[in-house]
Amino acid sequence: MKLARTALTALLLLATAPAFAQQIEGIPSFKDCKDGSLDKAMSEGITLGISPSPPYSSLDPNSKKAEGLDVEINEAALNWLGVKTIKYEVAPFGQLIPMLLSNKIDVVASNIHQTPDRLKVVTFTGPAWWYGPAIVSQKGNPKGIKSFDDLKNVTVGAIAGSAADEYLRKLGLNVTAFQEDAAEFSGITSGKVDAILEDDVKVLDYMKANSGAPIEIVNGVAVPEELIFKYGYGYARYALRPADCTLRAAMGVALHELWGAGVVSGILKKYGLSNRNLTYFPLN
Repeated sequence: MKLARTALTALLLLATAPAFAQQIEGIPSFKDCKDGSLDKAMSEGITLGISPSPPYSSLDPNSKKAEGLDVEINEAALNWLGVKTIKYEVAPFGQLIPMLLSNKIDVVASNIHQTPDRLKVVTFTGPAWWYGPAIVSQKGNPKGIKSFDDLKNVTVGAIAGSAADEYLRKLGLNVTAFQEDAAEFSGITSGKVDAILEDDVKVLDYMKANSGAPIEIVNGVAVPEELIFKYGYGYARYALRPADCTLRAAMGVALHELWGAGVVSGILKKYGLSNRNLTYFPLN
């Protein structure tokens, strides 16, 4: 009977969902959510894994303090939960999930998209904030890129292990993988690759800091709905081990409360973003 109810609930969710909707992680088993991950975080502290990726997350070279948009959101959520001790491990983005699964960190705290491949091994918090994908070319768009289909005719790069990397490989492209943002932006500015697929806010931040960089965002490109809804490109989330049910549930509640209270809005604006970055649907 329990299995029948679960199956019926899943069918109802599918029936009421739009044609394209971000994949739902199955039916949550809150009744069985009795692990000790939240208690352990509150009593012993927590280790967050971040990649060197300004303005999202980075380690100040002088103070050695973690900083950035996602760092502040995670710290606000954990403070709201009463987690007093927060430690950090810094590694290239593609190494964060292996570090999570090997218990070297407790949360991937650099924002991470929910994709089909990742759902096989990790679980996610609810959405924290929103941004979109951008195709970046060299100045003047010499290869004439106008669509995602055009990427099949050029050399394209992405951060190794990112949602962009996963989606481009799904399209059958031979992707040049970069381990860190600095190498990726160097790759497009130097012409090592003809294009990269990156987060719009990250690209704009880079171009603001490097006004002479010979690159541009390709405007007018229609973003495939599959990229946003199936491959999760847009909503910033954070990843946890599937076994850490209580910590995941608590983080989800904390992020939602911070979103509703305007705390996330304040952090976004501190980093030059706006309420448009709160959700997929346009806001004033």
